[in-house]
Amino acid sequence: MNPVESPWLQLDRIAVAYGKRNVVENFSMSLARGTVGCLLGPSGCGKTTVLRAIAGFEPVTAGEVRLDGVLVSSVQGQLPPEQRRIGMVFQDHALFPHLSVAANVAFGLRGQPDADQRVQQMLETVGLGGTGKRYPHELSGGQQQRVALARALAPSPRLLLLDEPFSNLDIELRERLGGELRLLLKAAGTTALLVTHDQHEAFAIADEIGIMAGGRIQQWASAYDLYHQPANRFVADFVGQGAFLPGTVQRGHHIRVELGVLESPEPIRCTEHGDLCDAGCGVDVLLRPDDVVHDDASPVTAEVLAKAFRGAEFLYTLKLASGQTVLSLVPSHHNHAIGERIGIRLQVDHVVAYKREGEPALDCG
Repeated sequence: MNPVESPWLQLDRIAVAYGKRNVVENFSMSLARGTVGCLLGPSGCGKTTVLRAIAGFEPVTAGEVRLDGVLVSSVQGQLPPEQRRIGMVFQDHALFPHLSVAANVAFGLRGQPDADQRVQQMLETVGLGGTGKRYPHELSGGQQQRVALARALAPSPRLLLLDEPFSNLDIELRERLGGELRLLLKAAGTTALLVTHDQHEAFAIADEIGIMAGGRIQQWASAYDLYHQPANRFVADFVGQGAFLPGTVQRGHHIRVELGVLESPEPIRCTEHGDLCDAGCGVDVLLRPDDVVHDDASPVTAEVLAKAFRGAEFLYTLKLASGQTVLSLVPSHHNHAIGERIGIRLQVDHVVAYKREGEPALDCG
């Protein structure tokens, strides 16, 4: 985003409550125009509530929501949802069963002279040209979701909100529609915010992702940074797969773990708190499956506890001599049996370490 350009969507320290219970609090985020963002988190973390507050379906009890620089929600007042020019796509499609596909798409275009032309354009855009006279029950789930998307985009909304749009579809269809949705949004230059609990869906669609827990943003970053540089243990656990291996800092730039010594180009700091760790500081090191490499020549071995075939690779769960477990991605022509011991070594490009829980504060500088 150009540094002089104001955010297209901006939430400044908003709070939303149901009765006396705060579901969202001190929540801030922003999206540049044309950006696809995502709120990713487990059920009950408040992500759908944020979406409803942006749409105007839920009042904020603190903070402000601005769209294209215009204040649309605050404690002092709310702009009605119908005046916000926001499109929404829901997980259950919310199509009108008694209306044809064309009539569903045209629903938000009532009174516009070019409505018929716009409907046909949107149906072609989502790959449903020629289906205008059919009814929702005559379409597959994926086609119904495309109709819902066409209906939301037809009025050219200033912002598109998507609430778990593919959760009712099978995995293969979700992956295909996710890729199609991203291409469609980018081609149209649409600013969008997606809510999902599926990280693969988030990675496929969004430019920027906010990990949510307990009504707050834990980290806002690209998918790459969330995976390789998680801000805290929650993000590390939630995004991707991995394991924590205890270690001890040595000489500031090194951490000794059971599998060897990791070297960092910079002094070791606790990723979560930023504390500089002195020699002797106890830490937990995040190891992703691609950090643990199969190597028959390695003197370090581990026992295969479990294996998951993924076509080109196996994901092995390995038990170390200490009883700690790690994960390892191994080319699938290395088909090892449960209980077999295999050689492994570390190949870590970026050290992610967290101060060990219960470690005295005086151990870290």
